[in-house]
Amino acid sequence: MNLLIISHKEIWGDPASSSGYATVGGFPFQIAALCELFDRTVLVAALRPGQPPAGARPLSGHHLTVRPLPEPPGTDLRRKLALLAWLPRHLPHIWRTIRNADAIHTPIPGDLGLIGLLLALLQRKPLFVRHCGTWGNRTTLADRFIDWLLPRIAGGRNVVLATGGAETPPCSRNPNIHWIFSTTLRQRDLPALPRARPWQPGETLRLVTVSRLTPGKNTLAALRALPAILQAHPAAHLHVVGDGPTRPALQAAAGEIGIREHLTFHGNRPHREVLRLLARSHLFLFPTRVKEGFPKAVLEALACGLPVVAARVSVLPRLLAGCGITLSDTGPQAVAAAVLALTADPERMARMAANARRTAHAYTLEAWQQRIAARLEAAWGPLYRNPQRAGAKPCKS
Repeated sequence: MNLLIISHKEIWGDPASSSGYATVGGFPFQIAALCELFDRTVLVAALRPGQPPAGARPLSGHHLTVRPLPEPPGTDLRRKLALLAWLPRHLPHIWRTIRNADAIHTPIPGDLGLIGLLLALLQRKPLFVRHCGTWGNRTTLADRFIDWLLPRIAGGRNVVLATGGAETPPCSRNPNIHWIFSTTLRQRDLPALPRARPWQPGETLRLVTVSRLTPGKNTLAALRALPAILQAHPAAHLHVVGDGPTRPALQAAAGEIGIREHLTFHGNRPHREVLRLLARSHLFLFPTRVKEGFPKAVLEALACGLPVVAARVSVLPRLLAGCGITLSDTGPQAVAAAVLALTADPERMARMAANARRTAHAYTLEAWQQRIAARLEAAWGPLYRNPQRAGAKPCKS
């Protein structure tokens, strides 16, 4: 079976990549895993000009072909307006590409994914929709449209998965929508992952947070919690990994609070370097105010053996059972109190660290791949036509 993936995810030209392209985040790991399930895979994505940023990873996979489209210019409203001129030029190509595929996968939300979803429905193609954002979010008109559409199409040959996790299904209106977690962890890599040492009294307390720096991620609460933490741990240091629009404001706030010497902004870093930073830390902070889906950064912190202090949202209370503290209040005082409660009981922190590693083993890329394969095969039948693919080992790349 030949799969077509249509995604808004930005890609960059990369002559060192086997596909000729690279991207950031967990996307290249998951594309490689999906490619292992099919005879051939074509990825249509938005090509951004310039060199790949720090932390970009080559796009690769079993018989993967990348077909770039020029990225619509602008952001937010400007991008939506630009799509009015962009779409007539590229719609015929997208339509033909869908027609030539056996099945379509559209990660959403995102304009290109939503366009691909609608065109696949018009052509009555087997469809796999993976909602990668915050399930149930109805902030924008597109969010509300997706919330209306997916319960109406899920079922039969239309497989719909929502990123997240709970004891109850994602949608009471249609039980054919199921949860799927998100990960970049491969089973074979877990034993070799750098492992954090539990904090011991007298050591410099190293705190870390990894996220895109946006208002909703609430990194400012971690910064404002630091003065109270410093009263008990005068040498404590907070490492902020990631970049985004609030970074200048956060750097300014650090100066106003007087914590610059106790704070390092690392920006976007290569994945291996992020793991090394996690392994050199003692406690992971994630005071998000976003509903979240299934935050990969938290899972990677667990895999490195870090206890976590995080908001009580989405899957986090279940994921962090025995591995950390979840907060109903994500203000600075609550974040500081949780950190100080843990450092007051180093044995508890050590138990959480051991539990964290065990929890991470249940959320590998192989498990993610197998769960998706089971859903797709139940709806579509065998995913490969080449008999030799039946013996292929998953997640090789």
